[in-house]
Amino acid sequence: MTLRTVAAAWWRGEGPGRSTAWSLGGALLLFTAAAALLTWPQAIRLGSHAAPHHDVYFNLWRLTWMAHALRTAPATFFDGNVFYPEVRTLTFSDAMPIEGLVAAPMLWAGMPRVLVHNLVLLGGIIGSAMGMFVLVRRLTANATAAVVAGLVFAFAPFRFDHYMHMELQWAMWMPLAFWAMHRTLDSGRWLHGLQTGGFVVLQMLSSVYYGIFLVTVLTLGGGLLLLGLPRGQALRAGRALAAGGALAALLCGVYAQPYLATKKTVGERPRGEILRYSARPSDYLQATPDNYLYGDGDADLGLSERRMFPGIVPLALAIVGLVLVPSRPALVYLAVLIAAFDLSLGIRGYSYTFLYEHLALFGGLRAPARYGILVLMSLGVLAGHGVAALTRSLRAPARGILAVLLPCALLLEYRVSPLELVRYDNVTPPIYALLAALPPGVVAEFPMPTRTNLPGPDAFYTYMSSFHWRPLVNGYSGFYPASYLRRLDRLQRFPEAATLDAMGREGVEYVIVHPSLYAAGEGAAIVSAIQQQGRLRYLGNFSDGQDMAIAFQLQRQ
Repeated sequence: MTLRTVAAAWWRGEGPGRSTAWSLGGALLLFTAAAALLTWPQAIRLGSHAAPHHDVYFNLWRLTWMAHALRTAPATFFDGNVFYPEVRTLTFSDAMPIEGLVAAPMLWAGMPRVLVHNLVLLGGIIGSAMGMFVLVRRLTANATAAVVAGLVFAFAPFRFDHYMHMELQWAMWMPLAFWAMHRTLDSGRWLHGLQTGGFVVLQMLSSVYYGIFLVTVLTLGGGLLLLGLPRGQALRAGRALAAGGALAALLCGVYAQPYLATKKTVGERPRGEILRYSARPSDYLQATPDNYLYGDGDADLGLSERRMFPGIVPLALAIVGLVLVPSRPALVYLAVLIAAFDLSLGIRGYSYTFLYEHLALFGGLRAPARYGILVLMSLGVLAGHGVAALTRSLRAPARGILAVLLPCALLLEYRVSPLELVRYDNVTPPIYALLAALPPGVVAEFPMPTRTNLPGPDAFYTYMSSFHWRPLVNGYSGFYPASYLRRLDRLQRFPEAATLDAMGREGVEYVIVHPSLYAAGEGAAIVSAIQQQGRLRYLGNFSDGQDMAIAFQLQRQ
């Protein structure tokens, strides 16, 4: 069999293309190439560069913390070293245990941290494309449709608006949960029902946001599909899915316990913050500023986290499929799309407002617009349905041309030009090597942000703490504990005696000052005031990886 014959068979889903390994291997190569192209020049800077955003520091800290905790004290996994003396600090945001487990062996093997970060990040994107490929290949038996769906789900502008959010790239369990649900509906087997629940758990452990979102739409989609089954088949499938639901509820409930304990401390999101991150219908017309076709380079184009344009090609394909073959599964996914769209409107819409007012769980979620990922998933399924409808009416040569043109059209729609990247540290900066060598003690770094300019440099300090693992009074996360905000207020007049007294009472041992991070001239004034105060013993000037910083030890009175 020639290479040309093999390729043609793969696209048509015939011959060797029936082999699962064969299909998945070809899809993996294609999606990996698409990821390299659409995130260029990330592929040639995997070990040194990432998106210019403070969340990248946070990602690096979370991954390295898990590797550290697993090797030293697994029971303290949720008790990250930041926001001292708070506990369960990992639950102030998404703990990402699945991503951390994937990264840990690579970090233990000594791979560069930034390389591990980028491999895990891109792995989430490519894995998402693969998850959609598996789902749509089952629904349509058409490899071209599955590839198109995978590209839509993994590479639409929504993904690039969240390129710095590692947990929001790990969405592969969503389509796989729907895939397992379809298997359960067809077979009624308990194993497939438990598999569905297992994918829900994996999604919750990869991204709490997406886990919660998945449960809402999976329940809707599964309910609608059950209604169309014969009574006996529906009962068997329903029991199997209920078993999967029970498994997911049990495991997710265990995982939720530290989050529930933390919620008593941090409370709920302010309604105004949720409104800010609730989508508007017009946001679905906004691409990212660096999109090659639809962006204009204006950094203010739309609100970050609300640039949700899915592209013209998938919309056209979805419409074609619904018009040509309005099948029941397609109509169910249309209903899921509409529901996800309304949920993404947050408290501007109906469904989310009801959930927010009646289920406490939704009070802790800041950004309902992230439901847009399920709009993309549903649209990807419908676009794949449209591709399958088109190819069934075409002869072999035309199907081959379509199999090339459609992915190319999507790659053009989703291209960014080029992706903006900056360098991050892989090795320990000298000042943090000093901290690692000193006797254990609590660290405070200055300048600290104010309540009005969070996070300031605290995301940088958070990542740098992974080079010494000393307790740190600074911190960065999705929530800020009240103790930290009160500390910011107390320490704004550093290095006055009252602030040093407060730091001493809180157990601070070491102080790092970064003069270059202050406003012009202010850093020198701070250093001069420290010298006059005499309470901070000078330990030396060292590089912090960006500029020079000064280490001090707080003297007790």
